[in-house]
Amino acid sequence: MLLGSIEAGGTKFIAAVGDEHMNIIDTVTVPTTKPDETMEQISNFFSRYHLDALGVGSFGPIDVDEKSQTFGYITSTPKSFWRDYNFVGYLKQKLNVPVAWTTDVNAAGYGEYLLGNANGTESCLYLTIGTGIGGGFINKGQILNAFSHPEMGHVFIKRHPDDTFEGICPFHKNCLEGMASGPAVEKRWGKKGVELADQSFVWELEAYYLAQALISYTLILRPERIILGGGLMKQKQIFKLIRNEFHAMLNDYVEVPDLETYIQPVGLNDQAGIIGGLLLAKNKLKG
Repeated sequence: MLLGSIEAGGTKFIAAVGDEHMNIIDTVTVPTTKPDETMEQISNFFSRYHLDALGVGSFGPIDVDEKSQTFGYITSTPKSFWRDYNFVGYLKQKLNVPVAWTTDVNAAGYGEYLLGNANGTESCLYLTIGTGIGGGFINKGQILNAFSHPEMGHVFIKRHPDDTFEGICPFHKNCLEGMASGPAVEKRWGKKGVELADQSFVWELEAYYLAQALISYTLILRPERIILGGGLMKQKQIFKLIRNEFHAMLNDYVEVPDLETYIQPVGLNDQAGIIGGLLLAKNKLKG
């Protein structure tokens, strides 16, 4: 069995071919430019293999309603070239294989739920904190979608009393993504997060905002585990800060697991999205 996976990000696409045991056979990375350029390179890569199914985790917003006329489309993205793009339709036309379709964070969360640091739990909240902020929730093996997929990066948060940064979200200014994403950190401090690793006040402020969001998700969803991925979460020192802020803000209102267990980094590292796509492709064949 050969399975395909696409992690479609705003900066780059990663495509992979693997087997049913999640062994990766081949990969390619392609810049996210215009759909005709990027997708042609992706389809050419897969055309060298006889795939049985393909799993896609894409940047969004996307249409995940299988009853919708625009199912499989990227919809109201700020990336103008990709707005209202029929992603799944293109893949089916070019490759003629079943396609499992979800958000990039849902795919990564699914990978973490089955094979990463949420393995063995019944519910997992996955968040990526990088170029953007997004989240997905897996409960008893099912990805949460309702009217559409969640947009957890745009929850509203309380500004820190000492923070005068206005936020960068083009829709909401000071939502979570506007205040705590990688570009927000860079614009606030004038340097990328990786260049600020030894600046404790940077990560204390980041933890303040992320902990607020985790409190909201905890109270609404009550997950068994929270996994935090993305570029900013490679600063491992932030996890202790987040747990401390979370503990103080929650104030023992509801019971949660031990925080060392409850709030964890990714277990699959940068392959969570690709592994998740392969797992979803495998599931697609089961009907």
